[in-house]
Amino acid sequence: MEDSLYIVMPAYNEEENIESVVKEWHEVVAGIGPESRLVIVNDGSKDHTYEKLLELKDSYPQLEPLTKPNSGHGATVLFAYNYAVEKKADYIFQTDSDGQTLPSEFPPFWADRKLYDAIIGHRNHREDGFSRKVVTKVLKLVIRLTFGVTVVDANTPYRLMPRAVLEKYLPKIPKDFNLSNVMLSVLLVKNKENVKFVPITFRPRQGGVNSINLKKIFKIGRQAVRDFRRLNRSI
Repeated sequence: MEDSLYIVMPAYNEEENIESVVKEWHEVVAGIGPESRLVIVNDGSKDHTYEKLLELKDSYPQLEPLTKPNSGHGATVLFAYNYAVEKKADYIFQTDSDGQTLPSEFPPFWADRKLYDAIIGHRNHREDGFSRKVVTKVLKLVIRLTFGVTVVDANTPYRLMPRAVLEKYLPKIPKDFNLSNVMLSVLLVKNKENVKFVPITFRPRQGGVNSINLKKIFKIGRQAVRDFRRLNRSI
């Protein structure tokens, strides 16, 4: 029996990007097999993202549009992970719906899926602005100081994991935690899971407006330091 793949994505105000993203990534799940799904979770968008997803469902049968009240990127990623786990997906791949990542770089991840506990892309050459590069470097330092581990790119939205790994670590991440992928990366590395980091392309946003600005980044950063200190005592 073929392994099933659930590709999960959060989406917030991605009306401009969502059709091209669905088209590109639906080809991936369709190529894996009929039990695989492209799950896109609308995080309370203020535009017509969800309505667009419902329209696309007619053309892309393995697309599963979901919607929920707005709770932020990290909480929506957790929601999507838990949904895929509940559906008994064999493997779960998370990326974002803004068109910055490439489906063409996914096949090597899938080919190596049985060799690692997680395969995570790292954004070797980012094209999404200087401020984002700075945030990644600062986050790497904060993680090293707080948790005593070095993670190449803790928050990258390009990661493939078997369901068993997510079942093991999702309960350790607080509900609605804003940096859920960061904590997942830390848990994997700190517990010496067999993780492979692979360089990936990270393009500029393909359309729409980024909902994260410098003010929000600093606010998230301050909260993250407090949360990391608290969580470090419990893991």
